[in-house]
Amino acid sequence: MEILDVLTSMAKTGRLGPVFSGADWNDVTAALGEPWDIGTTSRNRKWPRLFAYGDLELSVCRCRKVSLVCVQTWREVVELPPSVVGRTGAFPAGLRHADVVSALDKAGCSWAPYPPLTFGDQCSLVAIPSRANFTFEIQGEEPVLNVMSLPGDGHDCSARPAGRDRRDR
Repeated sequence: MEILDVLTSMAKTGRLGPVFSGADWNDVTAALGEPWDIGTTSRNRKWPRLFAYGDLELSVCRCRKVSLVCVQTWREVVELPPSVVGRTGAFPAGLRHADVVSALDKAGCSWAPYPPLTFGDQCSLVAIPSRANFTFEIQGEEPVLNVMSLPGDGHDCSARPAGRDRRDR
């Protein structure tokens, strides 16, 4: 499987194996193992937290649901969990806008420009089936993919996990 196949599949389905917005964190770690804990996304709270499996980054809510999924593609090599991509998990990066659009078209995945994230030195498109976002950095004449993300599930979590106290908020 090539990286464009992985990203196109994610754009069509809204998931990468057990990973999707709203996935139970226990199911993800059972399937993929323990991730790197990048840390909290807020200075004042322990949750939500950001975790990574190589260049697959997941924001996890205090209710232990995946709330955002991103694939960082700005590095020279994109690393994804081998168990869900069916090979070593390392892919060459530098994906051009034209190649991403061509792959989406070939897969029958409709898309549209995404004006809210198109400004300055970046442009963006959204895959219609999943609302996946592809944001490109404009480098010279050809935009290069910087990040692909699946939209958050939009929940406003008021959950208080069992056994947690105010410091866990």
